[in-house]
Amino acid sequence: MPLRFPLFLLALALPAASLAGEVTVAVASNFTAPMNAIAAEFARDTGHQAKPAFGATGKFYAQIRNGAPFQMLLAADDETPARLEREGMTVPGSRFTYAVGTLVLWSAKPGFVDGKGEVLKGGQFHKLALANPKLAPYGAAALETLAALGLKSALEARFVLGENIAQTYQFALSGNAELGFVALSQVMRDGKIGEGSAWIVPAGLHAPIRQDAVILAGGKGNAAAEALAKYLKGGKARAIMRAYGYDI
Repeated sequence: MPLRFPLFLLALALPAASLAGEVTVAVASNFTAPMNAIAAEFARDTGHQAKPAFGATGKFYAQIRNGAPFQMLLAADDETPARLEREGMTVPGSRFTYAVGTLVLWSAKPGFVDGKGEVLKGGQFHKLALANPKLAPYGAAALETLAALGLKSALEARFVLGENIAQTYQFALSGNAELGFVALSQVMRDGKIGEGSAWIVPAGLHAPIRQDAVILAGGKGNAAAEALAKYLKGGKARAIMRAYGYDI
Protein backbone atom coordinates (compact mmCIF):
# COMPACT_ATOMS: atom_id res chain seq x y z
CA MET A 1 0.00 0.00 0.00
CA PRO A 2 2.75 2.57 0.81
CA LEU A 3 4.10 2.14 -2.74
CA ARG A 4 0.86 3.15 -4.44
CA PHE A 5 1.14 6.88 -3.81
CA PRO A 6 4.58 7.30 -5.45
CA LEU A 7 3.42 5.15 -8.35
CA PHE A 8 0.35 7.31 -8.73
CA LEU A 9 2.52 10.42 -8.89
CA LEU A 10 4.68 8.73 -11.51
CA ALA A 11 1.60 7.90 -13.54
CA LEU A 12 0.59 11.56 -13.47
CA ALA A 13 3.98 12.55 -14.87
CA LEU A 14 3.99 9.98 -17.65
CA PRO A 15 1.38 11.54 -19.99
CA ALA A 16 3.47 14.70 -20.54
CA ALA A 17 6.61 12.69 -21.15
CA SER A 18 4.83 10.26 -23.45
CA LEU A 19 3.64 13.11 -25.61
CA ALA A 20 7.22 14.02 -26.49
CA GLY A 21 8.37 12.52 -29.77
CA GLU A 22 11.14 12.65 -32.33
CA VAL A 23 11.22 13.50 -36.02
CA THR A 24 14.09 12.86 -38.42
CA VAL A 25 14.38 15.72 -40.89
CA ALA A 26 16.30 15.99 -44.15
CA VAL A 27 17.30 19.66 -44.34
CA ALA A 28 18.84 21.61 -47.22
CA SER A 29 22.40 22.71 -46.44
CA ASN A 30 21.59 26.42 -46.80
CA PHE A 31 19.24 26.12 -43.83
CA THR A 32 21.81 24.60 -41.44
CA ALA A 33 22.29 27.52 -39.06
CA PRO A 34 18.65 28.55 -38.72
CA MET A 35 17.50 24.93 -38.42
CA ASN A 36 19.90 24.27 -35.55
CA ALA A 37 18.55 27.35 -33.78
CA ILE A 38 14.93 26.42 -34.51
CA ALA A 39 15.44 22.81 -33.37
CA ALA A 40 16.73 24.02 -30.01
CA GLU A 41 13.75 26.34 -29.50
CA PHE A 42 11.36 23.66 -30.75
CA ALA A 43 12.64 21.21 -28.13
CA ARG A 44 12.32 23.78 -25.34
CA ASP A 45 8.83 24.87 -26.36
CA THR A 46 7.26 21.52 -27.25
CA GLY A 47 9.35 18.76 -25.71
CA HIS A 48 9.68 17.15 -29.14
CA GLN A 49 13.10 16.52 -30.68
CA ALA A 50 13.92 17.40 -34.30
CA LYS A 51 16.88 15.36 -35.57
CA PRO A 52 18.19 17.13 -38.70
CA ALA A 53 20.53 15.76 -41.36
CA PHE A 54 21.95 18.36 -43.74
CA GLY A 55 22.77 17.95 -47.42
CA ALA A 56 21.87 18.62 -51.04
CA THR A 57 18.18 18.51 -51.90
CA GLY A 58 18.84 16.45 -55.04
CA LYS A 59 20.67 13.81 -53.03
CA PHE A 60 17.94 13.72 -50.42
CA TYR A 61 15.39 13.06 -53.16
CA ALA A 62 17.35 10.03 -54.33
CA GLN A 63 17.78 8.78 -50.77
CA ILE A 64 14.10 9.16 -49.96
CA ARG A 65 13.17 7.32 -53.16
CA ASN A 66 15.50 4.53 -52.05
CA GLY A 67 13.89 4.19 -48.64
CA ALA A 68 15.93 6.49 -46.39
CA PRO A 69 14.07 6.75 -43.05
CA PHE A 70 13.41 10.48 -43.10
CA GLN A 71 10.05 11.63 -41.80
CA MET A 72 10.15 15.21 -43.05
CA LEU A 73 11.94 17.17 -45.77
CA LEU A 74 12.93 20.84 -45.68
CA ALA A 75 14.07 21.36 -49.25
CA ALA A 76 16.00 24.14 -50.95
CA ASP A 77 13.34 24.35 -53.65
CA ASP A 78 9.63 23.83 -54.16
CA GLU A 79 9.86 21.30 -56.99
CA THR A 80 11.37 18.40 -55.06
CA PRO A 81 8.65 18.24 -52.38
CA ALA A 82 6.01 18.66 -55.10
CA ARG A 83 7.58 15.81 -57.07
CA LEU A 84 7.59 13.53 -54.04
CA GLU A 85 3.97 14.51 -53.46
CA ARG A 86 3.03 13.51 -57.03
CA GLU A 87 4.82 10.21 -56.51
CA GLY A 88 2.76 9.42 -53.43
CA MET A 89 5.66 9.63 -50.99
CA THR A 90 4.30 12.36 -48.72
CA VAL A 91 1.42 12.99 -46.37
CA PRO A 92 -1.27 14.63 -48.54
CA GLY A 93 -1.83 18.29 -47.79
CA SER A 94 1.31 18.69 -45.68
CA ARG A 95 3.46 20.65 -48.15
CA PHE A 96 4.04 24.37 -47.57
CA THR A 97 6.62 27.09 -48.29
CA TYR A 98 8.59 27.70 -45.12
CA ALA A 99 11.05 30.31 -46.48
CA VAL A 100 12.26 32.13 -49.59
CA GLY A 101 16.03 32.09 -49.91
CA THR A 102 18.37 34.87 -51.01
CA LEU A 103 21.42 34.38 -53.22
CA VAL A 104 24.58 36.35 -52.49
CA LEU A 105 27.96 36.68 -54.18
CA TRP A 106 30.48 36.52 -51.35
CA SER A 107 34.23 36.67 -50.78
CA ALA A 108 36.16 36.09 -47.59
CA LYS A 109 38.25 39.12 -48.56
CA PRO A 110 36.96 42.45 -47.21
CA GLY A 111 36.34 44.97 -49.98
CA PHE A 112 36.78 42.42 -52.77
CA VAL A 113 33.11 42.27 -53.77
CA ASP A 114 31.44 45.58 -54.57
CA GLY A 115 27.83 46.44 -53.89
CA LYS A 116 26.73 45.92 -57.51
CA GLY A 117 28.58 42.73 -58.41
CA GLU A 118 30.85 44.48 -60.89
CA VAL A 119 33.71 42.25 -59.71
CA LEU A 120 32.25 39.53 -61.96
CA LYS A 121 32.87 41.69 -65.01
CA GLY A 122 36.32 42.84 -63.93
CA GLY A 123 37.80 39.37 -64.09
CA GLN A 124 40.27 39.92 -61.24
CA PHE A 125 39.77 36.42 -59.89
CA HIS A 126 40.66 32.87 -60.88
CA LYS A 127 37.88 30.73 -59.38
CA LEU A 128 34.16 31.20 -58.82
CA ALA A 129 32.42 28.69 -56.55
CA LEU A 130 28.81 27.68 -57.00
CA ALA A 131 26.75 24.68 -55.96
CA ASN A 132 26.17 21.96 -58.54
CA PRO A 133 23.10 23.28 -60.38
CA LYS A 134 21.89 19.71 -61.02
CA LEU A 135 21.65 19.06 -57.29
CA ALA A 136 21.25 22.44 -55.60
CA PRO A 137 18.67 25.17 -56.36
CA TYR A 138 21.10 27.88 -55.25
CA GLY A 139 23.50 26.66 -57.93
CA ALA A 140 20.73 26.83 -60.51
CA ALA A 141 19.94 30.37 -59.37
CA ALA A 142 23.61 31.30 -59.71
CA LEU A 143 23.65 30.08 -63.31
CA GLU A 144 20.47 32.02 -64.05
CA THR A 145 22.08 35.13 -62.59
CA LEU A 146 25.21 34.79 -64.71
CA ALA A 147 23.10 34.17 -67.81
CA ALA A 148 21.01 37.27 -67.08
CA LEU A 149 24.22 39.29 -66.77
CA GLY A 150 25.58 37.83 -70.02
CA LEU A 151 28.57 36.32 -68.20
CA LYS A 152 27.82 32.60 -68.07
CA SER A 153 29.87 31.54 -71.09
CA ALA A 154 32.77 33.83 -70.26
CA LEU A 155 33.11 32.53 -66.70
CA GLU A 156 32.33 28.81 -67.08
CA ALA A 157 36.01 27.85 -67.18
CA ARG A 158 36.46 29.38 -63.71
CA PHE A 159 33.65 27.46 -62.02
CA VAL A 160 34.38 25.33 -58.96
CA LEU A 161 31.31 23.21 -58.25
CA GLY A 162 30.35 22.28 -54.71
CA GLU A 163 28.28 19.20 -54.03
CA ASN A 164 25.97 21.42 -52.02
CA ILE A 165 25.83 25.00 -50.79
CA ALA A 166 27.77 24.12 -47.62
CA GLN A 167 30.75 22.87 -49.61
CA THR A 168 30.47 25.88 -51.92
CA TYR A 169 30.74 28.19 -48.93
CA GLN A 170 33.80 26.29 -47.73
CA PHE A 171 35.49 26.80 -51.11
CA ALA A 172 35.01 30.57 -50.79
CA LEU A 173 35.85 30.68 -47.08
CA SER A 174 39.11 28.77 -47.53
CA GLY A 175 40.23 30.86 -50.50
CA ASN A 176 40.15 27.92 -52.92
CA ALA A 177 37.82 30.23 -54.83
CA GLU A 178 38.07 33.99 -54.46
CA LEU A 179 34.31 34.31 -55.01
CA GLY A 180 31.30 32.15 -54.34
CA PHE A 181 27.56 32.25 -54.93
CA VAL A 182 26.20 31.18 -51.54
CA ALA A 183 23.06 31.55 -49.45
CA LEU A 184 22.70 34.82 -47.57
CA SER A 185 21.95 32.74 -44.46
CA GLN A 186 25.52 31.45 -44.50
CA VAL A 187 27.09 34.89 -44.14
CA MET A 188 24.43 36.80 -42.20
CA ARG A 189 24.08 36.95 -38.44
CA ASP A 190 21.53 39.02 -36.55
CA GLY A 191 20.44 40.75 -39.72
CA LYS A 192 23.93 41.82 -40.81
CA ILE A 193 26.56 40.38 -43.13
CA GLY A 194 29.59 39.50 -41.05
CA GLU A 195 33.12 39.02 -42.36
CA GLY A 196 34.25 39.44 -45.94
CA SER A 197 32.39 41.33 -48.65
CA ALA A 198 29.18 40.60 -50.50
CA TRP A 199 26.67 41.54 -53.17
CA ILE A 200 23.09 40.52 -52.50
CA VAL A 201 21.84 39.35 -55.89
CA PRO A 202 18.66 41.18 -56.97
CA ALA A 203 15.70 38.81 -56.94
CA GLY A 204 14.83 39.68 -60.53
CA LEU A 205 17.98 38.01 -61.88
CA HIS A 206 16.75 34.50 -61.11
CA ALA A 207 13.61 32.57 -60.30
CA PRO A 208 12.47 32.82 -56.66
CA ILE A 209 14.17 30.29 -54.40
CA ARG A 210 11.01 29.04 -52.73
CA GLN A 211 11.88 26.46 -50.11
CA ASP A 212 9.12 23.98 -49.34
CA ALA A 213 8.70 21.57 -46.47
CA VAL A 214 6.64 18.39 -46.49
CA ILE A 215 5.90 15.52 -44.13
CA LEU A 216 7.03 12.33 -45.80
CA ALA A 217 5.05 9.10 -45.83
CA GLY A 218 7.30 7.74 -43.08
CA GLY A 219 6.17 10.59 -40.84
CA LYS A 220 2.45 9.90 -41.14
CA GLY A 221 0.88 10.06 -37.70
CA ASN A 222 4.10 11.32 -36.12
CA ALA A 223 3.11 13.98 -33.60
CA ALA A 224 6.59 15.52 -33.61
CA ALA A 225 6.51 15.94 -37.41
CA GLU A 226 3.11 17.60 -37.25
CA ALA A 227 4.29 19.84 -34.41
CA LEU A 228 7.43 20.88 -36.32
CA ALA A 229 5.40 21.75 -39.42
CA LYS A 230 3.21 23.98 -37.26
CA TYR A 231 6.21 25.46 -35.44
CA LEU A 232 7.92 26.49 -38.68
CA LYS A 233 4.90 28.66 -39.46
CA GLY A 234 5.01 30.36 -36.07
CA GLY A 235 6.45 33.67 -34.97
CA LYS A 236 9.55 32.40 -33.16
CA ALA A 237 10.76 30.26 -36.07
CA ARG A 238 10.05 33.03 -38.56
CA ALA A 239 11.99 35.56 -36.49
CA ILE A 240 15.00 33.23 -36.58
CA MET A 241 14.66 32.84 -40.36
CA ARG A 242 14.52 36.60 -40.89
CA ALA A 243 17.66 37.04 -38.79
CA TYR A 244 19.44 34.77 -41.28
CA GLY A 245 18.23 36.69 -44.31
CA TYR A 246 15.22 34.66 -45.42
CA ASP A 247 11.97 36.11 -46.65
CA ILE A 248 8.81 34.56 -45.31
